[in-house]
Amino acid sequence: MWDWILLFLILGVTVFWYSRKQPFPEISGFFASILLLIAGVLWLATSAPRGEGNELAPAYISTIVGGFAVIYGVVKMSVTDDDVIVAPFGGILFCVGSITLLSERWNEAEQMEQIGSFVLASILVILEIYLVFRGLIIGVQGISWSKSGLRQISRGLIHGENGAITHFEKSWDMDKQWINAMSHAALALIYEKENNDEAKAEHIMELEKIGGWGAVDESWVETIKKHLELN
Repeated sequence: MWDWILLFLILGVTVFWYSRKQPFPEISGFFASILLLIAGVLWLATSAPRGEGNELAPAYISTIVGGFAVIYGVVKMSVTDDDVIVAPFGGILFCVGSITLLSERWNEAEQMEQIGSFVLASILVILEIYLVFRGLIIGVQGISWSKSGLRQISRGLIHGENGAITHFEKSWDMDKQWINAMSHAALALIYEKENNDEAKAEHIMELEKIGGWGAVDESWVETIKKHLELN
């Protein structure tokens, strides 16, 4: 049981630490809370009166929670571009839980069942390697920081480590110049609002290199202006 408690605790703390470096920290932060809550419940279970409990219960919990986390995380990572943490760490839970369940009856299984279990476990590990590569190595996409920058403007958070300027400055993408154009346009408008002509001119110059204001959707410019006027 203590191995499972340590697994959920370590993953929960790690996910929480990573969440602070994400453009939308509340997504992985909520997942970290779930992991820490499960660790707490399992810890309480160790002091409960011993009954005929299922020793594989933590493995089932790990498999179920990890499976849902992978599905949710893949959507956030590949469709909405909001988070890259939940999927790989959910995959760790899913792999550990499911492989534990597969190995539980290894000695009693027939040869074909053992081969099938081995193949399935191998596929799970390969998929987890992909999730780690896509999420933790490639990391957050530029569009994610651009979206969070807009949200920070709407909240009135312009400066600071979690301000809109910092988020837009992290949104560069060498393969998608239209994202760069949106970010330079947003920063130029922010500095115009603050009467910082030097910084504004710098970003307008960079914007001109990739198509100028014509490369930016008018709705994006209007949205930025609207939120700046409200602050």
